[in-house]
Amino acid sequence: MQGKICMVTGASRGIGRAVALGLARRGATVILVCRDTQRGAAACDAIRGASGNQAVHLMTADLASFDSIRGLAKAYREQFHQLHVLINNAGVVKLQRAETPDGLETTFAVNHLAPFLLTHLLLPTLQRSAPSRIVNVSSVVHRWGAIDIDDLQGERRYDGDKAYNQSKLANVLFTYELARRLSGTGVTVNSMEPGMTATAIGSEYTGFKRFMNWAWRPFMASPEQAADTVVFLACAAELEEVSGKHFVKRRDVRSSKASYDEALARRLWGVSERLTLRKE
Repeated sequence: MQGKICMVTGASRGIGRAVALGLARRGATVILVCRDTQRGAAACDAIRGASGNQAVHLMTADLASFDSIRGLAKAYREQFHQLHVLINNAGVVKLQRAETPDGLETTFAVNHLAPFLLTHLLLPTLQRSAPSRIVNVSSVVHRWGAIDIDDLQGERRYDGDKAYNQSKLANVLFTYELARRLSGTGVTVNSMEPGMTATAIGSEYTGFKRFMNWAWRPFMASPEQAADTVVFLACAAELEEVSGKHFVKRRDVRSSKASYDEALARRLWGVSERLTLRKE
């Protein structure tokens, strides 16, 4: 990965941090996108020390804010002229419905609309840098997800788990639709699911769910184990022309039946475009 520039969102801890370290160890220039400046700076220092690679940089952004995402993309384009790998990893779970500064439901906005917008803003740079890659981190729960196209924001009825499952299915639908639209450009896009991983993603759980999250923790994959497939998708030479696929443990697998609904993918794309690009 010498000479390659990679951006990883949600890179201050968990899978994102492990991915950033894996890429740094392979010689890439790595951009960590973090919301918290202090925690992001600490992650950068730790990755530089562990990898011996000093080309590890921090860019701060709140992916719950479209203005912040636009600022991130603008700052990146001003500082860097190429981008070879974009890894959309950041994600949240909100058990209680909350809204972003843009007035959108937070889980859907951060997990789906944020990578949708960031990818669009950086797409010209990715295309100039081709061959380049986009990796979207989904989840096994996309298999239980359903897209409620008439209530994407959970305004009628909100369930935190269903909102998260929906957002992870949206990641896969976005991956496949984007792959179709980028065919022949030299930019590939694939999604993956890391499996049950010991991260902070379930920190909002209470009661029985909190107990089960704790009880299952010894059996969960480590962030480093989960990151392996992401790094593989970013680096493997044999995947240079592979696009529109879904991976588990480095293997191309079938995703959920709903994820192959092209009409649904186009409808979701249209809604996402109107919500994210309305101020462009």
